[in-house]
Amino acid sequence: MLKTRAKYHLGQVVRHKKHPFRGVVFDVDPEFANTDEWYDAIPEDSRPRKEQPFYHLLAENDQSYYVAYVSEQNLIADYSGEPVDHPDIPDLFGPFQDGTYPLHFQMN
Repeated sequence: MLKTRAKYHLGQVVRHKKHPFRGVVFDVDPEFANTDEWYDAIPEDSRPRKEQPFYHLLAENDQSYYVAYVSEQNLIADYSGEPVDHPDIPDLFGPFQDGTYPLHFQMN
Protein backbone atom coordinates (compact mmCIF):
# COMPACT_ATOMS: atom_id res chain seq x y z
CA MET A 1 0.00 0.00 0.00
CA LEU A 2 1.33 3.42 -1.00
CA LYS A 3 1.69 5.85 1.89
CA THR A 4 2.63 9.31 0.71
CA ARG A 5 2.20 12.61 2.46
CA ALA A 6 2.31 15.77 0.37
CA LYS A 7 4.69 18.43 1.64
CA TYR A 8 2.78 21.33 0.04
CA HIS A 9 -0.93 22.12 0.28
CA LEU A 10 -3.62 23.49 -1.99
CA GLY A 11 -3.34 27.27 -2.28
CA GLN A 12 0.32 27.35 -1.27
CA VAL A 13 2.79 29.39 -3.33
CA VAL A 14 5.86 27.39 -4.38
CA ARG A 15 8.79 27.87 -6.72
CA HIS A 16 10.83 25.50 -8.87
CA LYS A 17 14.32 24.74 -7.58
CA LYS A 18 15.98 24.78 -11.01
CA HIS A 19 13.75 26.78 -13.35
CA PRO A 20 12.65 30.42 -12.93
CA PHE A 21 8.95 30.01 -12.21
CA ARG A 22 6.59 29.95 -9.29
CA GLY A 23 2.99 28.93 -8.89
CA VAL A 24 0.01 28.06 -6.73
CA VAL A 25 -0.75 24.41 -5.94
CA PHE A 26 -4.25 23.51 -7.18
CA ASP A 27 -4.05 19.70 -7.18
CA VAL A 28 -1.74 16.95 -5.90
CA ASP A 29 -1.15 13.42 -7.18
CA PRO A 30 0.30 11.06 -4.52
CA GLU A 31 2.66 9.73 -7.19
CA PHE A 32 3.34 10.35 -10.88
CA ALA A 33 0.09 10.32 -12.88
CA ASN A 34 0.99 11.88 -16.22
CA THR A 35 1.77 10.18 -19.54
CA ASP A 36 4.87 8.13 -20.32
CA GLU A 37 5.50 10.49 -23.25
CA TRP A 38 5.63 13.46 -20.87
CA TYR A 39 8.00 11.61 -18.52
CA ASP A 40 10.24 10.33 -21.33
CA ALA A 41 10.60 13.88 -22.71
CA ILE A 42 12.55 14.84 -19.57
CA PRO A 43 16.30 14.26 -20.01
CA GLU A 44 17.16 11.00 -18.29
CA ASP A 45 19.70 12.57 -15.93
CA SER A 46 17.01 15.06 -14.76
CA ARG A 47 13.99 12.75 -14.44
CA PRO A 48 12.40 12.81 -11.01
CA ARG A 49 11.39 9.65 -9.20
CA LYS A 50 7.80 8.64 -9.96
CA GLU A 51 7.17 7.48 -6.38
CA GLN A 52 6.61 10.89 -4.82
CA PRO A 53 3.88 13.55 -4.87
CA PHE A 54 3.48 15.55 -8.08
CA TYR A 55 1.84 18.97 -8.00
CA HIS A 56 -0.38 20.76 -10.49
CA LEU A 57 0.47 24.47 -10.41
CA LEU A 58 -1.04 27.63 -11.82
CA ALA A 59 2.40 28.86 -12.80
CA GLU A 60 4.00 32.08 -13.99
CA ASN A 61 7.38 33.22 -15.21
CA ASP A 62 8.53 36.55 -16.65
CA GLN A 63 6.95 35.79 -20.04
CA SER A 64 3.75 33.81 -19.51
CA TYR A 65 1.17 31.99 -17.42
CA TYR A 66 0.61 28.25 -17.73
CA VAL A 67 -0.17 25.02 -15.87
CA ALA A 68 2.87 23.09 -14.65
CA TYR A 69 3.22 19.51 -13.36
CA VAL A 70 6.16 19.28 -10.96
CA SER A 71 7.61 16.63 -8.65
CA GLU A 72 7.94 17.41 -4.97
CA GLN A 73 11.74 17.06 -5.13
CA ASN A 74 11.88 20.01 -7.55
CA LEU A 75 9.84 22.44 -5.46
CA ILE A 76 10.48 24.73 -2.53
CA ALA A 77 8.05 26.88 -0.58
CA ASP A 78 7.95 30.52 -1.68
CA TYR A 79 8.07 32.85 1.33
CA SER A 80 8.39 36.07 -0.67
CA GLY A 81 4.93 37.20 0.37
CA GLU A 82 4.25 38.15 -3.25
CA PRO A 83 1.03 36.97 -4.94
CA VAL A 84 1.01 34.94 -8.15
CA ASP A 85 -0.78 36.75 -11.00
CA HIS A 86 -2.03 33.72 -12.98
CA PRO A 87 -5.43 34.71 -14.48
CA ASP A 88 -7.13 31.43 -13.42
CA ILE A 89 -6.48 31.89 -9.70
CA PRO A 90 -9.82 33.67 -9.00
CA ASP A 91 -11.68 30.65 -10.44
CA LEU A 92 -10.36 28.40 -7.67
CA PHE A 93 -9.16 30.59 -4.82
CA GLY A 94 -10.07 33.59 -2.74
CA PRO A 95 -7.85 36.66 -2.31
CA PHE A 96 -4.18 36.17 -1.40
CA GLN A 97 -3.70 36.45 2.36
CA ASP A 98 -0.85 35.59 4.70
CA GLY A 99 1.18 34.04 1.88
CA THR A 100 -1.49 31.63 0.65
CA TYR A 101 -4.70 31.44 -1.37
CA PRO A 102 -7.81 30.06 0.40
CA LEU A 103 -10.01 27.67 -1.57
CA HIS A 104 -13.40 28.97 -2.73
CA PHE A 105 -14.95 25.61 -1.76
CA GLN A 106 -14.26 22.72 0.57
CA MET A 107 -12.63 19.59 -0.91
CA ASN A 108 -13.39 16.06 0.32
